[in-house]
Amino acid sequence: MALRGPLCRLLRATLSSCQHSRAHSVAVLGAPFSKGQKRRGVEYGPKAIRDAGLVERLANLEFPVHDFGDLSFQHLEKDDHFMHVPFPRTVGRATQQVSGAVSRAVGAGHTSVMLGGDHSLAIGSVDGHAQQCPDLCLIWVDAHADINTPLTSPSGNLHGQSVAFMLKELQDKMPDVPGFSWIKPFLSARDLVYIGLRDVDPGEHIIMKNLGIQYFSMRDIDRLGIQRVMEVTLDHLLARKQRPIHLSFDIDAFDPALAPATGTPVNGGLTYREGIYITEEIHNTGLLSAMDLVEVNPLLGGGPEAVETTASLAVDVIASALGQTREGAHVTLQEIPAPKEDTEQLRL
Repeated sequence: MALRGPLCRLLRATLSSCQHSRAHSVAVLGAPFSKGQKRRGVEYGPKAIRDAGLVERLANLEFPVHDFGDLSFQHLEKDDHFMHVPFPRTVGRATQQVSGAVSRAVGAGHTSVMLGGDHSLAIGSVDGHAQQCPDLCLIWVDAHADINTPLTSPSGNLHGQSVAFMLKELQDKMPDVPGFSWIKPFLSARDLVYIGLRDVDPGEHIIMKNLGIQYFSMRDIDRLGIQRVMEVTLDHLLARKQRPIHLSFDIDAFDPALAPATGTPVNGGLTYREGIYITEEIHNTGLLSAMDLVEVNPLLGGGPEAVETTASLAVDVIASALGQTREGAHVTLQEIPAPKEDTEQLRL
């Protein structure tokens, strides 16, 4: 029986949003939220990234850009610690809001760009994407694995536990954290790759090894080179079938010399060229469907210049993931002016 009417149109929109081969429109969503960790300031990240020229830069690319502004988050007055996890209900509600917003954006056919805020927000962003594209895969670019559970986390901060909420294989290891009853694990360990790790907690290392998660530490990048790392990453995720990619990019994946305005910097991070190569290769697949850029903190880094440097780097990462090339604009042969005759030289 042929599908007709609104259900058919919704199905077509959902399918096209997960199968488009390039960004045909972009939805920018700000998520000014900081309760997934203890340092103030990261809630100002979306404004800093916009002030660094994000929307103007994306407008130079060949697709419509829709800036839907910032989500509004409420801090709950009664939000007691769960074990040693702070603000669980507040974070749970915020991530649920992000999930709904990203799901609507991807469902409408946009490539979603979520501006954080701290990395706990990715719980919602990836979940919302998965509601529309259940077969997605996840590339997590970060100095940290963010796969602690409340039982293994040294700090209790939820921005270091984001991935644990997503993985089916950890369902039996995760306690019922207040505020998160809305989310059910939706991602398999084989559908995840980490790039840039260099500060992994002991419990996280055990989880990653036990689940056989593919990851590339900075030592691996030094040893293999970023080209080989991306070849293995994309082969691991896409060899079985072509499917939507979710890129979750923590600005602290870069070396602190390049991205000083962030909450948990770790020396020895990605160079500018390595970071941009990652996003270029993801763009070249034609499969990027949603991304996060998180943990820009304008109150850290030592002053306005550090903030501008970090936020401008975030803009470069996003623009590169969406198709900006280092070669510059594409010019056809017909557009190149013919050389003028140098009459002085001809006389010689």
